[in-house]
Amino acid sequence: MKRSCFKRVGCVPSIGLGTWGIGGGFWSPDSSRDEEWTAAIEYAVEKGLRLIDTAEMYGGGHAEELVGRAIKRYKRDELFIVTKVWPTNARYEDVLKSAQASSARLGTNIDLYLLHWPSDAVPICETVRAFETLVDRGLIRHFGVSNFSLRQIQEAEACAKKYELAAVENRYSLYNRRDEADVIPYALSNGIMYIAYTPLEKGALAKDPLLAEIAKRYGATPIQIALAWYVKRGVVPIPKAGRREHIDEIAGALHVELSDEDFVKISGVQRR
Repeated sequence: MKRSCFKRVGCVPSIGLGTWGIGGGFWSPDSSRDEEWTAAIEYAVEKGLRLIDTAEMYGGGHAEELVGRAIKRYKRDELFIVTKVWPTNARYEDVLKSAQASSARLGTNIDLYLLHWPSDAVPICETVRAFETLVDRGLIRHFGVSNFSLRQIQEAEACAKKYELAAVENRYSLYNRRDEADVIPYALSNGIMYIAYTPLEKGALAKDPLLAEIAKRYGATPIQIALAWYVKRGVVPIPKAGRREHIDEIAGALHVELSDEDFVKISGVQRR
């Protein structure tokens, strides 16, 4: 299993599985496809996608329940589980309750716990203080933030008194590269894990001409080339997949090693 290593987190699977839309939508559970979704997550784990990203908001916690069902028969130390607390639950006591509820739904402790979005109502230091309490209690291993600017990341870092802020998860893709200006360089130079959500732009990268051209030389697909580019870039992409053929394609990227020349070629093309 290919792994990427970060000073503040250690080594984690290089490509993960996103679960937005699995088990329902925005705080709304949907159990009509539970067997299908559980089987998809199990299959992804079998294929090497052993970092799983979810959140209490996804299906009102039902996505976490499905992840919990799917990972039961796998060795826990081979998995890296990420989940998130919604900003309306960002107060100290609410964070503790949310983490406990997420852990119960997952059936295990949490490797990385993130504040899903910045809160306008709760000072970030209050949330970080709760995160540090959760580390002390052994409920979470690491904490971080999501959808944060560089300034907000640095504010959160300054709040940490006992442990380091370990990760940031933002939207990033070859079509959405604004974090390259500051957040990604800062994260990578400081040993912070950077997780990229919506890395495939909902399938749009499959039609990218340059990726298609390069893919032919590797016997790969444009999607696999894009994912291999993220890995070489030093970030951890978390594409969502529910069908076996899509999971196979994503997992296949773990075996693609881009040349330096192709990495630079892809990096240099300005899109959109």
